[in-house]
Amino acid sequence: MSSSEKNLSNYNIDSVPSGKSYKIAIIISEWNFEITYRLYKGIIKTLTKFGVKKENIHKIEVPGSFELIFGCKIAQNKNIYNAIIAVGCVVKGETMHFDFICSSVSNGIKDLNLNGKSPIIFCVLTDNNIHQSMERSGGSRGNKGVEAAIAALKMAKLNS
Repeated sequence: MSSSEKNLSNYNIDSVPSGKSYKIAIIISEWNFEITYRLYKGIIKTLTKFGVKKENIHKIEVPGSFELIFGCKIAQNKNIYNAIIAVGCVVKGETMHFDFICSSVSNGIKDLNLNGKSPIIFCVLTDNNIHQSMERSGGSRGNKGVEAAIAALKMAKLNS
């Protein structure tokens, strides 16, 4: 199934580890906040469903998706998080800005994953239009935030 047809909120409940002992940081972009907040709500709902205590979920806001890299680095350097989730939304416009931001953010997060101690989950929508972003943040395609929360729990377990 292509990712365009996948519902991002579907998962095998039996494969998800308990998060009761985990601390999770969520680094969230203020740009396209209508979308990133919808992703955030999906993350919170899923993390708490699997036992992560609300007081162990820390939200850090950054201005845009490009700034997610630095925000994640700061969280990673604290060395207290079992996983970090980078939440952003980049919508293609008329210039090449989209390409530069998407490439920079994905490479920056990749570099932090290779060099840091806490896994960073990539929950950054990179869509052609705002309609696609709405569909992937709680619309007909599910919520990428749910998928990111599940990935965070699995990676935290793998890293423990």
